[in-house]
Amino acid sequence: MDWLILEPFQASFMQRGLIAGLLAVTTCSVVGTWVILRSLSFMGDALAHGVIPGIAVAYLIGFDLTIGAAIGAAVMVAGVTLVGRHARLPEDAGIGLLFVGMLGLGVIIISRAGSFAVDLTGFLFGAVLGVTWNDIWTQGVAAVIVVVASVLFYRAFLVLSFDERKAQIMGFNPQITRVALLGLIALAVVASFRTIGSLLVFGLLVAPPATASLLARRVPVMMAVGSGIGAFAVSAGLLLSYHYNLAAGATMSTFAVAQFFVVLLVKELASAVGRAVRGSSAGGGPPASGPGEVASAA
Repeated sequence: MDWLILEPFQASFMQRGLIAGLLAVTTCSVVGTWVILRSLSFMGDALAHGVIPGIAVAYLIGFDLTIGAAIGAAVMVAGVTLVGRHARLPEDAGIGLLFVGMLGLGVIIISRAGSFAVDLTGFLFGAVLGVTWNDIWTQGVAAVIVVVASVLFYRAFLVLSFDERKAQIMGFNPQITRVALLGLIALAVVASFRTIGSLLVFGLLVAPPATASLLARRVPVMMAVGSGIGAFAVSAGLLLSYHYNLAAGATMSTFAVAQFFVVLLVKELASAVGRAVRGSSAGGGPPASGPGEVASAA
């Protein structure tokens, strides 16, 4: 059993990859909980693709890739905010326009990169086994910022997630709160793209929190459960990639998505069994209506 689980993590690059993956999934699970509650999955996907032009330009001119990704994310957030305020379009239409525009621009830049295109693939699909301690420190800082911001702005984010008008009545500024939330999503993407890849980070941003939403109701519990589920996906994905020579980032992301469908299937089967047991205990007939149910029906 040691050769299966412990032996792979004796290598320093696997240890760094595991730490980076755990930090990435913690950051993404905390932010992703708000993404799920606020129905911002499309926005999260758009941001994950919106950083590509910044990464490509930074790589070509020899600039820091994280700063390039941050600039790309900032342009995306600013564009979405601008379209939302001044264009008479549904929110998803504005996001879609910027999504396609930024993705297209990124592909154009990469197509002009020539021999650099092969190296850029690592930034698009992740290089978890090639992360450095500097990358890990950056992810650690991002994780702290995300957790602290989620605690400080908890009420504002929570009310905004369910009722924007109520948030305004309670004294919160929905526009500022929304921009702050988009900023956290952008931070999670920028901090994690070296590990999981800008095209695959969306999997960790959505899959673990979505799985947690099937198991928990309270937001802090969702964040904790999502982080735990994501940590298992990262660890299992790294082990599978090591033993079967698979792409690490893609394996982690795919495993996280697979977890959602497994939990959903188990939950549905458990509900079906529960209904069958209740039906048989009632003698196969319809359950008797109580006074409250009669009143409700009336």
